[in-house]
Amino acid sequence: MLTALPALSRCLPAFPFSKRIVLNKMSTKPSPMRREFISVEGSDINSTTRPDGIRFRLVSYNILAQVYVKSSLFPHSPSHCLRWKARSQAILSVLKNLGADFLCLQEVDEYNGFYKGSMESHGYSSIYVQRNGQKRDGCGIFFKQSSAELVLEEKIEYNDLVNSIQDGHILGDDEHDVLTSGNKRAEPENGLALKRAPEDRGDPNDPRVRLKRDCVGIMAAFKLKDLPDHVVIVANTHLYWDPEWADVKLAQAKYLLSRLALFRTRVSNRLECTPSVVVAGDFNSTPGDKVYQYLVSGNSPLAQAVECLEDMPIPLSSVYAFTKGEPPFTNCTPDFTDTLDYVFFSPTDNIKPVSFLDLPEPDSPDVAGGLPNYSHPSDHLPIGAEFEITRD
Repeated sequence: MLTALPALSRCLPAFPFSKRIVLNKMSTKPSPMRREFISVEGSDINSTTRPDGIRFRLVSYNILAQVYVKSSLFPHSPSHCLRWKARSQAILSVLKNLGADFLCLQEVDEYNGFYKGSMESHGYSSIYVQRNGQKRDGCGIFFKQSSAELVLEEKIEYNDLVNSIQDGHILGDDEHDVLTSGNKRAEPENGLALKRAPEDRGDPNDPRVRLKRDCVGIMAAFKLKDLPDHVVIVANTHLYWDPEWADVKLAQAKYLLSRLALFRTRVSNRLECTPSVVVAGDFNSTPGDKVYQYLVSGNSPLAQAVECLEDMPIPLSSVYAFTKGEPPFTNCTPDFTDTLDYVFFSPTDNIKPVSFLDLPEPDSPDVAGGLPNYSHPSDHLPIGAEFEITRD
C-alpha cells in the first residue's frame, strides 16, 4: 500500500545443488497462506507521518500458468489444487491480501479472460506482454490506480537477440564458442532428468536457434500519486528455464539491463527527472550463479557473448540480500527447491527497502510435500518489499 511518510517454458529445473524440502504430509489448509511484511532493522514499518517522502509495496510472483498445470508434473499436489476454478480464486485471494501497490506477475496465461478484469475490480490497472510464438503465458505489471499513474511503457522480447547475430557468428570466435556450446553440466547429483527437453526448433548449436526462446519482459515508468514529482521505473521479466543453457540466460540478463538503461535515459530526458529503478521476476537462476552475479555486479565473462544496445548496465542490489539474506527457496517441489525469484533495486540516496515479505522456512508445515497445495496455489512463492522514497 502506498503511504505518505511522513512484479519458463514450463519445466521444473534440475539444478544440481537444490535444497530439499521436508516431505511430510501435504498441507490441507483450505485457504491460501497469508504472509506479512517484516520491518528491516532500524525502520518503522508503521511510520506514516514523516513529511519527507512516501512508501510503496512491490511484490513479484510467478503464479504458475494454468497451461502448465498437469498432474504428471505435480503428482504431489492434491488434484483440487490444480483445477483452474480453485486455483484462480486462490491466486486472486493471495494477490488481494498482499496489499501491494505494484504486482509483477509471471506466467500469466488468462490475462484477458480473468486477471485483467478481476484485478480491475480490486482497484488495479495493468499492462501485459505475452510470450512469442505459440506460448500462451506472459508477464504483467498490475498497479493500484490510487497509488500510481502510468507514464511510459516498453515491452522486451528476448528473441530480438537473434538480430545481434550476423551470419551465425557473434563478435568473435571465443564468444561464439561460448554461446554455441552452452553450459553443459554433468548429470545432476540427484540423478533426476529434466521433465522436458529443450524445444526442438533446429540445431541448438546455431546461436540463432539457441537465442530464440520466446521469453519476454515489460517495463514501465510511473508517477506516484503522493509524490508526483518522483518517477519509479518497474521492470518485470521471466528468463529461460534450462540450467544447462546458462549462456542464453546471461545474454537475456545483459539485454534486459541494456534495454533498461536506455529506457531510464528516455524517461529521464522526457520527464526531466532521475527515476528510481526496481526490477523483479523469475530469473530461473540460483543465488551466486553467473546470471545472479551479473545482475548484481554487471560483470560476467559469458555475458559479453552478445552485443547489446548498451554496455553499461544499471547497478542492482537484491532486496533480500540487502536486508536479511536471500531466502532458502522461492520455488518448492519434491524434485527441486531453491531460490529463482528476485526483487532488485538500483541503490540511490533517495530509495531504500524498509520491509520485506516474510517467507516460510523449509520445515514450515505450509510447504510440506511441495507446492502447489492448499496454502500456496503456485509452485513459486510471492516475494516483495516495501520501499521508502525520500523527497529530493
